[in-house]
Amino acid sequence: MPDLLLQEISSAHSPDSDDAFMFYGLATKKVRSSLVSFRHILSDIETLNRKAMEGVYDLSAISYHAYPYVADKYVLMASGSSIGDGYGPMVVATRPMEPEEIKGKKIAIPGTLTTAYLSLKIFEPDFIPVVVPFDKILEAVQSGVADAGLIIHEAQLTYNKEGFHRALDMGKWWKETFGLPLPLGGNVLLRSLSPEIMSECCRMMKESIEYALNNHAEALEYAMQFARDMDPRLAEKFVGMYVNDYTVDAGEVIPKAVQLLLDKGFEVGLIPHRTQVEFVR
Repeated sequence: MPDLLLQEISSAHSPDSDDAFMFYGLATKKVRSSLVSFRHILSDIETLNRKAMEGVYDLSAISYHAYPYVADKYVLMASGSSIGDGYGPMVVATRPMEPEEIKGKKIAIPGTLTTAYLSLKIFEPDFIPVVVPFDKILEAVQSGVADAGLIIHEAQLTYNKEGFHRALDMGKWWKETFGLPLPLGGNVLLRSLSPEIMSECCRMMKESIEYALNNHAEALEYAMQFARDMDPRLAEKFVGMYVNDYTVDAGEVIPKAVQLLLDKGFEVGLIPHRTQVEFVR
């Protein structure tokens, strides 16, 4: 029987290996609290972005691109960001392609609220997006539905084995251009939660990530149950890429990077209004 004194927090994240790895300590109750308990909901990130617009969950993973649309309801958490430091989503094609060739092309994208799409629009505003489920993007390019594809997740590690050529690495371009890591996804908390509950959620999220990093094998095994078709070595590499020191605590660098990302999105006309980022810890 649940402790009626605990405030239940609905906590939503994607089943992607990096998210599941981060939430391991919370989901398995390795990290506990005398104030809150967590009810976990797993859903794909584009659905979570849409749900956040309605304020459905107390704590949710979102794409950083989605934050301007949910900032009235949510505040960002300092722990739990997926950060590409010199690497990130990639544009790939079936033939060698220069970055400047992206202009005017049909590009398969994994969703209009993804940070991958936002970063590509900042790089080149003039292309035709074709929305395709993230795991079908390479197929869409192969079949000619799109001239190139914007890939995320494990496809970043396997595209060359499938005969594709990389035209552009968004994280590498971002780092070379702006000198900052590319912030892809983060966690948000409802603004209506009390400061005490917010602070406790932040503490527990940070401890959950630290627990996973300190108990890497068991956390990875837990994450793998949600990605059965993914090669364990690929999952380990993917988690290693996107769960890092910035994930434990965003520090000063990540808020700066997120602010730049959203400002640039506004400047190219993709984000309709300027948004001031706000992090809690």
